[in-house]
Amino acid sequence: MGGRATIRPLPDEGDEALLRLKPKPNSDLLTPYVAVRSFTERLCETLSPEDCQVQSMPDVSPTRWHLAHTTWFFETFVLGNASGYRLFDERYPALFNSYYNSLGSQFPRPRRGLVTRPGLGEVLEYRAHVDRHMRARIESGDLSAADRAALTLGLNHEQQHQELIVTDIKHVLSLNPLAPAFREDPLATVDAKPAGAGRSIAEGVHEIGHEGPGFHFDNEGPRHRVYLQDCTLDDALVTAGDYLAFMEDGAYADPLIWLSLGWQALQEQGWEAPLYWYERDGVWWQHTLAGPAPVDPDAPVTHVSYFEADAFARWAGARLPTEAEWEVAAGADVEEGGFADQRVAAGRAIHPSGHGRYGEVWQWTSSAYAAYPGYAPAPGALGEYNGKFMCNQYVLRGGSCATPSDHTRPTYRNFFPPEARWQFSGIRLAR
Repeated sequence: MGGRATIRPLPDEGDEALLRLKPKPNSDLLTPYVAVRSFTERLCETLSPEDCQVQSMPDVSPTRWHLAHTTWFFETFVLGNASGYRLFDERYPALFNSYYNSLGSQFPRPRRGLVTRPGLGEVLEYRAHVDRHMRARIESGDLSAADRAALTLGLNHEQQHQELIVTDIKHVLSLNPLAPAFREDPLATVDAKPAGAGRSIAEGVHEIGHEGPGFHFDNEGPRHRVYLQDCTLDDALVTAGDYLAFMEDGAYADPLIWLSLGWQALQEQGWEAPLYWYERDGVWWQHTLAGPAPVDPDAPVTHVSYFEADAFARWAGARLPTEAEWEVAAGADVEEGGFADQRVAAGRAIHPSGHGRYGEVWQWTSSAYAAYPGYAPAPGALGEYNGKFMCNQYVLRGGSCATPSDHTRPTYRNFFPPEARWQFSGIRLAR
């Protein structure tokens, strides 16, 4: 394999030839299926089989596991309904089922890195096998409404794992003393920090949540009314320079600005700076996906926990927005940002370099992840997708530089535990 993952073209006969096929029912799903599955493998093209094996902490999954799990999703929820389809390997469901308890047992998440077989080559064969059968089903037009819904969910699910591939391998490579790069792409010049008073919200009743056509996850609805007070959200994200001032003011030694659990986490984990930052000869550096680089004071700060974001807001005399405030302030338009696929296509490093509401860093809100009024999980195993995680997590909004460009919208609700730092998570203040 030449020291790299062997990434095959999808489909085997070439994308252009496949897309010239005579249109049939459900053929509208063929183009996005090809695009999403291909981009996942393009993300991995710079990785060695050894890179794809490592699990650096329980929250991180090996790249090889992501490649297999996203394939298992289509095999289980779409091909599993096809007459005559046989599993590629009857042992794989227990290995690559993530958390669907209604579908059977799963291999423990913290031990995924211990499973050295199937190897990367076999996992890529698994992907090719499922892709052939998925293409055949799409081309045949033999998809029910439930199959179409599951396939569309599967594509959005794989895009979530594309982001996880990026964030997880960043953590993996950060622990290597050779400081390797994920991609040898240059860091982009940082966009100017916007000036202005921010986006104001008038006191009153507003509506949030998804409605109308277009895909959305079940946790984005139903659309409902909320009452908000007057407030303003900053146009600019908190920068690394802003955060350096916070650090230099002794914030990590001041218990008065921290939530109790945040102070406890700080003490237990030894936090002194954002994840991936380190000081060398009086200069702050950071591990990036392009390798080591000095901290750019004008770039958005990233890889901070909810606890750090909340403490910074308190120190700055501001607060974190609620998710309703964030959504209302964002409005209906998704601004052009620096998303993962755009950066890869342009040969730029996956690293935040602007201050837009989308495509730079996920932004912590003060809202606990909970169900909207009237929410009900989907029936069956797919009902386990989102609803059962509505406990002990906080909502983030906006997308990041590791998010695919067509995978964010104003109503999108990301969520993580308050101590999580390995995602591209940053800060936008409300006042």
